[in-house]
This record gives sequence, structure tokens and C-alpha cells, in this order.
Amino acid sequence: MIKKINKFKLYYIFLFSSFILTAQDFEVSPALISFKLNPNEIGTQKVSLTNHSDKKQSFELKMSDYSIDSLGNKLRMPAGTSKRSCANWISISPTLLELNPNETKQIDVTMTVPSDGFSTKWVLIYVQTSKEQSDFSKPDKAVATGVLIVPRIIIQVFQSPSLNNNYMATIQKFKEITKKGDKERSFSVEISNVGDKLINAKVFLNLANTSTGIETKFNAETIKVLPDAKRQLVLKLPTDLPKGKFALAALLDYGHNTDIEGAQLIIDIK
Repeated sequence: MIKKINKFKLYYIFLFSSFILTAQDFEVSPALISFKLNPNEIGTQKVSLTNHSDKKQSFELKMSDYSIDSLGNKLRMPAGTSKRSCANWISISPTLLELNPNETKQIDVTMTVPSDGFSTKWVLIYVQTSKEQSDFSKPDKAVATGVLIVPRIIIQVFQSPSLNNNYMATIQKFKEITKKGDKERSFSVEISNVGDKLINAKVFLNLANTSTGIETKFNAETIKVLPDAKRQLVLKLPTDLPKGKFALAALLDYGHNTDIEGAQLIIDIK
């Protein structure tokens, strides 16, 4: 039996963080850019690129769209082809640059939101070393079977208007997937983001004894889900549980003054 639960309210603050990423001999900071511009607004954020090598290097910046599958894998596609793409709203200056050893330069990423830009959008920016065309014909350890291996760092760019407060997610398809011989009982659940904001959700199991009413809450798993996306998660029960009949609930808490969502199963522990 699966039962829908909407019980609790929780206040949770979700913050983006800035990161510094390195790839071989160069560094990019930040690797996550978050814009909160409303329609008809323009904003610029800066990216620092540092050449840590002992020689002059050339770099190029390119964009790519992506979506996320239910397992959390990025599915890349050409820039401007996704319905959630903001590639056409972004200008990067410069897109080609040259850095001396240990030199750092700033790159401007400018977002121009159109008058109908009310939805959350995103895109990837690739920062990678570039080689002159003449170099491709020369022997190089980075070239194997005709494929040039190019170091790159990926910057994630999100744009979500501050006026947009459409946080909404559901939890469903809660079922046991324990296999014969498994030491722990496993349960799968699907989280769907049916709103228009990125959610940073906590998902956890709550076990209630149907005879005594005693409840046990287990540690939460954290998962990010983009708008329009679904994510699958596997949750496990420990082995040292008492015997009896229990109501097992999978609970979804994604904050922002929203109700905790849940789905429930009745299970026997023997």
C-alpha cells in the first residue's frame, strides 16, 4: 500500500557555493555561477583564470547545454538546443585569451534576461587549452589514435529570477528492491521536480511500529534536482531492527516553507 503524506513544514535555506577547480596546469574560479536576474535585467560576473604552467598557454571558452537523467548523469547537447538553455542570453568576454606563466586574467560572463525570461535556465561553459592547427600534425603524447586530449574545466551557470518562487517537488514510486541474499533491505524512490526552481532536497526513511507507535528516523540523503527532472534514489534499512509490523515512509524535505512530501509502505520485519 502506498499512501501520500503531507504533514510537516520546515524552514531550510539553500545557498550556492563558489568553488575553485584545477585541471593540470591551470585554475578556474568560481566553477559555479548563479544569477538571480528578473526579466529585462542585465548582470555580469567575473571568472578568474590562472596559468600555473611554466610556459605561455592559450585558452578558449565554449558553451554547451545539458540535462540530467534519473541517475544524475549529465546528458550534453549543443548550446542553444535545450528548452532550459540560457546560452543565447550569455556573452563571454574574452572567449580566446593567452596567459603567461603564473598569470591570472579575468573573464566577464554577462547575462541579459529578455522580457519573457521568467523561468530557470542553465548552461555549461567549457574552459580549455587550445592548440594551433599546425600542432595537430606533430607527435604529441596527448594524441592517441588520432584523438587530441584537451584539458578542460567546466563552469556551471544558473539563471533563476528572484521573483520566481515556484518550488514544487513530489516523491513517488516507492518500492522495495531487496534481492535474495542482500544483508540490508533496500527501497527505491523517485523524486520529481515539477516546479521551476532547482531544489536541494533531503530524503530519508521514517519507520513507525504499528503496534507501539514508536518511530525511528534514519539519516537523510541529499540530492539536487533540476526543474523538469526526475532522480532515482536507493535508501536502505539497517539490519538490527526489532521484529514486527511497521509503516515505512520515505520523506522528502526541500525547504522553502514547503510541506514535507512522503510515500508509505507497510512492511513486516521477521
